[in-house]
Amino acid sequence: MDNLAGMAVFARVAEAKSFSEAARRLGVSKSAVSKQVAQLERSLKARLLNRTTRRLSLTEVGAAIYEHCARMLAEAEAAELAVSRLYSAPRGALRITVPAAFGHLQVAPGIPELIARYPELEVQIVMNDRPVDLAEEGFDVAIRLIGEPPPNVVARKLMTVRWMVCAAPSYLRNRGTPRAPQDLASHNCLFYSFLESSIEWRFRSRQAESRVRVSGNFTANNSEAIREAALRGLGIALLPSFIVTGDLREQRLTQVLSGHEVEGAVANDVYALFLPTRYLSPKIRAFVDFFVERFGAEAG
Repeated sequence: MDNLAGMAVFARVAEAKSFSEAARRLGVSKSAVSKQVAQLERSLKARLLNRTTRRLSLTEVGAAIYEHCARMLAEAEAAELAVSRLYSAPRGALRITVPAAFGHLQVAPGIPELIARYPELEVQIVMNDRPVDLAEEGFDVAIRLIGEPPPNVVARKLMTVRWMVCAAPSYLRNRGTPRAPQDLASHNCLFYSFLESSIEWRFRSRQAESRVRVSGNFTANNSEAIREAALRGLGIALLPSFIVTGDLREQRLTQVLSGHEVEGAVANDVYALFLPTRYLSPKIRAFVDFFVERFGAEAG
């Protein structure tokens, strides 16, 4: 490995058939080129060039070594070209992980426009609701609804989510409508199984703040599953606005306790997370900037 620089210089000398011309192409002095080649010959314990006052030619060993050095240089140039190409514009494979419901409703609909803007991107979305290790699992970007970004990653905020307490009209007819947060203690509440804090719903109104410990006969780690259970009249659910806006408009669900703002029980902010790097890939930057722009009207 110590001879790589000398091999590169030797290959240029062999191609140019001149120390002076090789030095000109490399942008260094003739003495520096001569020194590198002499050092390589000493290291290999072989003469690589026949030098006369009129011409420069390869020895038998030099000709054999040159073939390897030329291939090495070609591969290095190809690597530089590949990096330059990948970093000149957003292109290549982009692997994203996103919570299932948010991915279905918010991210996936934007992908066609993203690819239309950057047609050389190849986007792969993996939808799951669990924490992921970006490096270990090979993701470029993770989109997560979290309270605070984890350490050792770069976080860009995409939007702030409003949470709503909702139930089907059939459930409210059968069990009654909660008028105050404390009323939830006597209702069948549907909540997230992977959040310990989800069993305590916190509210704030003009008058006061309140905490209610809820319970119910159905939990899930996916908001679409909770929405489906709520639609079928199973209980009262705490769901993000991006999930239930259409259901509220079509009166499939009814918002309750609308005078109380939900806080603290679940994460309110959506972040794009990616690994810190000195040279951020254009494909990651393009993806994150696109969704910051797309959600800009809702971002906090």
